[in-house]
Amino acid sequence: MRQPAKKTRPNLGLALSGGSARGLAHIGVLKVFQEHNIPVDCVAGTSMGSMVGAFFANGMSVKMIEHLAARMERRLWMDLTIPRMGIIAGDKITEILCFLTRNRTFAELEIPFATCATDLYSAKSITLKEGRVADAVRASVSIPGVFPPVPWKDYLLVDGGVLNRVPVDVVREMGPDIVVAVDVGHHVGEPRINNFLDVISQSIDIMSRELHKDRVLQADVLICPHLEEVSPSQFHKVPEAVAAGAAAAREAIPRIENLLRRKE
Repeated sequence: MRQPAKKTRPNLGLALSGGSARGLAHIGVLKVFQEHNIPVDCVAGTSMGSMVGAFFANGMSVKMIEHLAARMERRLWMDLTIPRMGIIAGDKITEILCFLTRNRTFAELEIPFATCATDLYSAKSITLKEGRVADAVRASVSIPGVFPPVPWKDYLLVDGGVLNRVPVDVVREMGPDIVVAVDVGHHVGEPRINNFLDVISQSIDIMSRELHKDRVLQADVLICPHLEEVSPSQFHKVPEAVAAGAAAAREAIPRIENLLRRKE
């Protein structure tokens, strides 16, 4: 269990957006943060940002996260089913999440972590920060129509990106001095619509961008990778997505370092 550390510097929180395959750019951001010794004291993520954030908060090295992303073939997590509430059953991805998070609860993670999902009953964004991490991430990545919703307490949860694509507000509630947000849906150019996943992801992105563009601006630093060459369904484009995330993060490093110095 993590122990509170003596405060010798400002705390930094990281908000990682949803975006399906584009969310792989978060790996590049984390790589550059480590290269420049930028601390990450808490993380909140939505959808793919939730998955990357959970692995990082669990102590997995960024190199290992990138390695897994590059070698995670679709057959390992895509278990097609007769559609009722989703075309993918979700059992395989649940097993993978349990294994990669070592079946830990939020309280057992190396750094504080939270994720977002959307409740179909109340039409509200739900912040998940207790219980088993794998279950929370499974709910956050449940793209409507692709994965079945996840029952949790009195909720029926789907992808957090429906109502909170970039969870800046969730990170703020975790109490850091500085909030850095990564929005992988900002620079995407003319969308490439190749299949049903692109259709659904692009629809969610359009809606959530319009609903919450002001909320994203509440971050102290906003990192927006250029992902024009990566569509939501192109999970094989790990090198391109990681490189885009790294390039955007390097541009932001001077601003982040300046904030860290000013708030000491």
